[in-house]
Amino acid sequence: MNSLELAKSNLKQALERVRHAREAADEGNHPFAVRQAQEAVALALKAALRLVGIEPQKWHDVGPILKKERSRFPKWFADLIDEMASTSRALRNERETAMYGDEEAGIPPEDFYTKADAERALEGVEKVTDAVKRLLQEASSRLNNTSNKSSTL
Repeated sequence: MNSLELAKSNLKQALERVRHAREAADEGNHPFAVRQAQEAVALALKAALRLVGIEPQKWHDVGPILKKERSRFPKWFADLIDEMASTSRALRNERETAMYGDEEAGIPPEDFYTKADAERALEGVEKVTDAVKRLLQEASSRLNNTSNKSSTL
């Protein structure tokens, strides 16, 4: 499997998590919406890294890598990196609490998260996945153009 195929798979999995996050938010399961949004952002940003030839670390927040490798991306995407990295960091910080709550204090995740939290997470993940979808479309288009040129030679 090559980087493009892995990137497509990562984005597909991210979009499935966005779907589940929306469902959860609609049903009032705000912690699950936040958790699914976090997973989707991580997968989408890893797809973006793969599209520019970087094998991502096995971390939940790859924002620092995006910032470091900003020059590898098209300008429009590079201009969004700070915001996407911020979204990734913020959701990464909620990862465990959204799943477990505060076990030591006996506080369940439902007591931490509100509709506003879920909506904020969904807004962030949609911006990230929209940008990565565009990046993937551009990469696929470039690859198709290169293939078409080689086949006509």
